[in-house]
Amino acid sequence: MDTPCEVLIHNDLLGLKGAKATLLAISPAGGFYEVNLFFGDRRHRTLLPIGRSIVIAAEPEEQVATVGEIER
Repeated sequence: MDTPCEVLIHNDLLGLKGAKATLLAISPAGGFYEVNLFFGDRRHRTLLPIGRSIVIAAEPEEQVATVGEIER
């Protein structure tokens, strides 16, 4: 996933279910996602643990055409 990227966040610690956010960085060594997340009407820089969070790209991937049967 490229950064920055608009994402949807699920995190059980904060009770987030599809919260809109901007993914700023992924730190596998530190074990966190860095995101800008709205709480109420204000945006806050937030570090979310990778092990307890799900990050979904807000925009779906382009659909790839399936290849039909090969003629023999």
